[in-house]
Amino acid sequence: MSEGVLLGERGRTLLRIFGAIVGLSALMSLPSLLYALANGEATAVAFLEAMLLSGAVGFVLWYPVRHARYELRLRDGFLIVSGVWVIAVLVAALPFMLAEPRLGLADAVFESASGLTTTGATVITGIEQLPRSVQLYRMVLHYFGGMGIVILAVAILPMLRIGGMQLFRAEATGPQKDSKLTPRIADTAKALWLVYTGLVVLCALAYWVGGMDFFDAACHAMATVATGGFSNYDASFGHFDSALLEAIAIVFMILGGLNFGLHWYAWRRATLGHYLADSEVRQFLRIVVAASLVVALSAWWGGRFEHGGEALRHSAFHVVSNLTTTGFGTTGFADWPGLAPLGLMVLSFIGGCAGSTTGGMKLARVQMIVRQGLRELKQLVHPKGQFLVKVGGKRVSESVVITVAGFCTLYVLVFVAIMLALTATGVDILTAFGATTATLNNLGPGLGEVATTFQAFDGLQLWLASFAMVAGRLEVFTLLVLLTPQFWRD
Repeated sequence: MSEGVLLGERGRTLLRIFGAIVGLSALMSLPSLLYALANGEATAVAFLEAMLLSGAVGFVLWYPVRHARYELRLRDGFLIVSGVWVIAVLVAALPFMLAEPRLGLADAVFESASGLTTTGATVITGIEQLPRSVQLYRMVLHYFGGMGIVILAVAILPMLRIGGMQLFRAEATGPQKDSKLTPRIADTAKALWLVYTGLVVLCALAYWVGGMDFFDAACHAMATVATGGFSNYDASFGHFDSALLEAIAIVFMILGGLNFGLHWYAWRRATLGHYLADSEVRQFLRIVVAASLVVALSAWWGGRFEHGGEALRHSAFHVVSNLTTTGFGTTGFADWPGLAPLGLMVLSFIGGCAGSTTGGMKLARVQMIVRQGLRELKQLVHPKGQFLVKVGGKRVSESVVITVAGFCTLYVLVFVAIMLALTATGVDILTAFGATTATLNNLGPGLGEVATTFQAFDGLQLWLASFAMVAGRLEVFTLLVLLTPQFWRD
């Protein structure tokens, strides 16, 4: 078979996959459509229109090339994952334009990108006044985006034959993307989704027992385990003003911030000992405790809270929320005194553990890059010495260290580029820093004019922020590799 025929078959296969994913993305409107029909909300028409439109487009793309077959390569995985996320964001924006709050294109794309990437930033105020079907829709976006739309496709649509391992490697987060829980990649994706959904159900039940009504409990559970941060209220978790609910949220945000492979092993082997045996988990918990104490002392001494217990309660919540890049808030932190605001924003760069639903660079990478830096210091003192980078007592190969160093460098460069682009559009430096941190790290709340919402941003600024959210969710490499000339050379 000639190269031209192969390239044609490759293009037809990619088109078949994109068409199927467009159709799959249309189903994200289904829960809200059913809720609207059951409760007589006028938004049912908008959700039905969004489903039919995107479903029709997906069918038109898929049907003519439904028999195309081509063995995908890793580079195809990058292209498909990036394309799928762009498509899903555009499809998910339709209900925001057709139903209340009837957003413009840039605002709707920002809101859908924020939901699917589990960022939790918003351009909407008066959220509690929105129809409940729209409130539910925002949370459903978190649910699907938390584990990843592509992993969902690999889990439930193996008949697409879309090269599961290539997509899994491009979609999964963290430095160890080749590890599989089961021999078949589709079974791995299903296992992850089973654990993820189980945690959502447990979290919803805990919220319900803790005092939320069932609707709020279900919605906030999806946002918590997905480490998303959307809420049904403008005041976020501050609306409930409940130490019990905040404690429940802390527990499940931490669970969402841990490697889901550990949860799977805990379920299969009925054991919890492996959690503390994992060096990344231990370091994660140390950061939570240390940062909570430091932030609490800073806020208390600065006079933000009258009592030390109150300072620790709100500081611990915001530390876990920011470290896991969830973005829930109780009192907000942008106006806290001392190092608290900047310190909390910096935590989002670390993020949670590899293999979690969090954003940021991931703690495993931060551990490696810090230990690589310390090794270089030792090498300067002892030029002839042989020093190894170890994580969890095991040597990390030089290739992994180099890859992690390259990732961190590129991540910082992308951060600087987006921040400079925002300042070039007229955004002040504090707001540009806060907005870039909030979007690239998939955090949600920022500093300056974006401390609570992104309503102050215009169209171009929202498009930049939307790009940052998708780039952060795909961990930079997956999206930026498409911009290199080498990628498009066969």
